[in-house]
Amino acid sequence: MKMNAIDHELIKQIEKHKTPALHYIIFNKDSILYRFKKGFSDVKNEKPIDENTKFNAFSITKTFTALAILQLEEQGKLGIDKPVKDYLPDFRYSSDITIKQLLTHSAGIPNPVPLSWIHSAEEHSIFDSRTFFNQVFEKHNKSRSKPNERFAYSNLGYVILGQLIEKISGQKYEDYIVMNVLTPLNISQDNLGFEILNTKEYARGYHKKSGISNLVLGLFINKSKFMGKPEGKWKPFRYYYVNGASYGGLIGTPDALVAYLREFLQPEGELISGLSKEKLFTENITVSGKHTGMCMAWFKGRLGNEDYYTHAGGGGGFYCEIRLYPGKNIGSVIMFNRSGMKDERFLDRLDKHIIENPTPD
Repeated sequence: MKMNAIDHELIKQIEKHKTPALHYIIFNKDSILYRFKKGFSDVKNEKPIDENTKFNAFSITKTFTALAILQLEEQGKLGIDKPVKDYLPDFRYSSDITIKQLLTHSAGIPNPVPLSWIHSAEEHSIFDSRTFFNQVFEKHNKSRSKPNERFAYSNLGYVILGQLIEKISGQKYEDYIVMNVLTPLNISQDNLGFEILNTKEYARGYHKKSGISNLVLGLFINKSKFMGKPEGKWKPFRYYYVNGASYGGLIGTPDALVAYLREFLQPEGELISGLSKEKLFTENITVSGKHTGMCMAWFKGRLGNEDYYTHAGGGGGFYCEIRLYPGKNIGSVIMFNRSGMKDERFLDRLDKHIIENPTPD
């Protein structure tokens, strides 16, 4: 591995104030091949990150939601090719939309900007997600396109999938994921879950104090409520939760995500069958025959000669990416405590140095 090149790229992120901290891991099904972590989880108090530092995973959560849906299908409790309305009679959109189309972001469900869909840690115990999203669905009740006409990313589609999991399983979404995904993989809620359990091990999220993105952020959130006073070049977020757990609620360490991702590198996994895993990573094709680059929650891409499957998670104060290279039986994770508003494919910059030689120097 060209460790010096990776080190240089990541050190530059810290020294040029691109992020207060970051944590990167490359791994195979058995071991960590390379790790780099640097920077402060708390800028004001100059607290370094460590292997226990947790970050918001945001939309990476969608891969857990898709996995849960396929588990329920294996149990015979639903069929992904069946209409959503068969299971959720109050579904507001076309009766032709299938569960699979929600999973592959091809249902045509609207996607309003979700930056404002947050609530403070103090409000969490009384926050009612169902009431909040009923209002959102009422406002955005028209489809953007016909079923499987085109790819159109939608957080609301994954809100619906979360409601479907609750309806079919009889459990709260968060409880289902803990019981049926995290617990079988021996991942504790201290390392990956839906609650801010210990703020001492939780990275403070940051946004650049100046710049256009800071002005844009003010259009979506109440900065006086959700952000603190500037700390050097950064403005910190106060602890908060996203309003919809099933599209972006997970919080955890990179190592916990590695434990999750290794499930997909094993010949025989603990959570779903080989057939379901094949479904999960099959690229969706539209009715017109167009390749979408989207599987069930996972994006498909290519770096050098290697196919990969990936997902990013971004929002106020945090950005992260996960990736799998099945042909090399390796994967990677990176987590930052700075805002990210789009899929940056940041791992392209790092993983290009290792996919040709997945063994340490």
